[in-house]
Formats: sequence, structure tokens, C-alpha cells
Amino acid sequence: MAGSGIPTLDSVDVSGKRVLVRVDLNVPMKDGRVTDDLRISRSLPTLHELARKGAKVVVLSHFGRPDGKPVPDMSLRPVAAVLATALGQKVEFGDDCIGEAAKNTVDRLRPGGVAVLENTRFHAGEEKNDPELAKEMAKLGDIYVNDAFSCAHRAHVSTEALAHLLPAYAGRNMEVELNHLKAALEKPQRPVAALVGGAKVSTKLELLGNLLARVDRLIIGGGMANTFLAAKGFEIGTSLCERDLVPIARDILAKSAVSRCQIVLPDDVVVAREFKAGAASKILPADRVPPDQMILDIGPVTAARLGTMLTECKTLVWNGPLGAFETPPFDAGTVTVARTAAALTAAGKLLSVAGGGDTVAALRHAGVADEFSYVSTAGGAFLEWVEGKELPGVTALLRH
Repeated sequence: MAGSGIPTLDSVDVSGKRVLVRVDLNVPMKDGRVTDDLRISRSLPTLHELARKGAKVVVLSHFGRPDGKPVPDMSLRPVAAVLATALGQKVEFGDDCIGEAAKNTVDRLRPGGVAVLENTRFHAGEEKNDPELAKEMAKLGDIYVNDAFSCAHRAHVSTEALAHLLPAYAGRNMEVELNHLKAALEKPQRPVAALVGGAKVSTKLELLGNLLARVDRLIIGGGMANTFLAAKGFEIGTSLCERDLVPIARDILAKSAVSRCQIVLPDDVVVAREFKAGAASKILPADRVPPDQMILDIGPVTAARLGTMLTECKTLVWNGPLGAFETPPFDAGTVTVARTAAALTAAGKLLSVAGGGDTVAALRHAGVADEFSYVSTAGGAFLEWVEGKELPGVTALLRH
């Protein structure tokens, strides 16, 4: 059983059964090539296990936003070929995910065989969670396995409705993700730190509100921190700032003062007159930003302080970069703190769980994406879980 009480592959005999497996093959592609195969590699443990146990493995996924109609450029066929290479075995491809084309593909499978069916979003009913489409899809399987946590915040046919029509289980990737999120936020070892970065407070208000009640230290970085510095009355020059949200930031700071959660903002910052690679920059105290300069990263004093803070914590939830990491030299803060977190994780002193938005890219840039306890491939689903919301794709599995 997954830590959340959801039935897993440990509790089902799949031998000879047609197993519909929802994975996330919505990977970035350029010129017909997959440029980031992390989601594919995360699906392999479940697919290998099902094939090894003699299941007829039928893979379901969406790709892109075709708006409910077939779009040749959004076919899963090229992704199926990449999956076949990763799996090390032949993968059949069905030109549809329902109807005769799909049925014929599934019927050809032998135990241990794998097929990928065409993009579920080629049907308008997928995103509408249409019960008739769900019945058609369910005809193709005996068992349903959801291994796409990254899509679990959507109540679609392939992520939610199928779980009500077939015996339903969590795949290994879903299981691992839920176990780590539970360990980080539901029953964590304390003290717990949450690091929240990124550009805008407006996209993360619910996240900050939920974390305020759950963690001991809430570290705010990136463009978001500027809005909080402004709320403290600091001049922040030409920095990115959501001025209309300053009162809300002030309210969050006031709430933290009466809660057990300490909000941590930058003590020093890296500023420049323009935002471009190699721009002339300098390090200044956070309350000394000139009118013609903008904040683009945390400074070394702040990075060192955060490093010390992490040595005092047992659990870390990381979402978003601390600065404009894509553009050196404004990557230094994110890289320094990420490497400290990775070293503490390797030493067994910190449970580190990261995900959402630019987080994976930031940790990869720092060279530590494989060194955290768990890095989620989910964007919206990770954020909604951390915000404390119910995820339809997870809830549906709980009903079995």
C-alpha cells in the first residue's frame, strides 16, 4: 500500500490481464526528438514490472493541447518509439485510444507485450471527463493503473473516470511520489523548511498560506521576495514586484509573527541595471537597493545563512528558484543553496523533496537533480498537493 492508503501493484495479480496504464508521456520535443526524457524514465519501473508479471500492458497518455481533435504534430507515435528504446522491447502503437484501431492493437498483445495508444486528448470527451468516452476506453482493459501523479490534479477520463470503472491501483511512480509528499508534509520530521521561489506571489498565495500552517521556516526567494521586501518598507528599485499584492504580503508577514513559522527573506541581494547574461552586478544589503537597479538573486550572506538554516532542519520542501538562475551570474544563490541541500541529503541529515515549475531545471543547472531525496516531475499537481488541495486522480484510487 502507498503511504496514503492507496492500493498498489503489490495487491493485484496482473498475469494475462489487459492493464490500462496512465503514464505521463507529455515530454518536450524539438525537431521530432525528445529533449527531456525524465517522465519517460519515471514510467519504466511500472511498465517493466507489469510486463515481467505477464500483463498485456496498454499505455495511455495525453500529449500537448490538441483541443479535442486529432493533430498530427501531437501524435504519440514518435514518443512511443522513444519509449520502446528506453524499455528495451518492441512497443506496438494504436492509431486511436478507443474503437476498432485500439481494440485490434490490444488484441494483438501477448502477455508481457506493451502498446501505446494514441493521444487521449484527440477526443474532446477526455478533458470533459465524459462517461461515454470512459466506457469505451474501459472496454480495452481488465485493470486500471494510474502512474501519472503529474496529471492527477485533472479530473479527466484517463486520470479519474477509469478508476471508477475498473479495479484501480497506483503505479510505482505514483506510489513513490505520494510516499515522499506524505513524509515531507503530512508527518514530517521537524524542523521543516519550505523554500518557495519564482517570479510571482500571485501564483502562490494558496501555497504560502498552507505552508505557513505546516512548516517551521518559510524561505521566500526569487521575484516573490521583492514583493515581501517592499511590504517591509524597503526600496527595491526597478525590481520585479507585484505592488498590488504588497498588502497581502504584509498580512502574511503579520500572520507569521503570531504563528510558529518564521518567514525568511534575503539579507543581501545581487543587483544590476539590466537583466542580461554577464551584466555588471554588485552585492548590496537588501534595504540599500538604488532606484535604477533591480534585484536578480540572493547574495552570498543570505546563501550562507540559508545553508546554516538547512543544517538545523530535518525536512525540506523546495519549489522554485531563488534568483534568475537561467542567466549567469544570477544563478549563484540557487546553485549554492541547492548544493548544500544535496550534500545534507547525501549525508542522511535531510529529507529533500522538490517539484513544480522551474524547479527541476534549476536543480539540474546546479547539478543536483539526482541528489535530492525526490524530485517531482509534476508541476500543477505538486503545487496543488502542497497547497493542501484534493487531487481527483488520487482520490479516485482511494475509493477502491
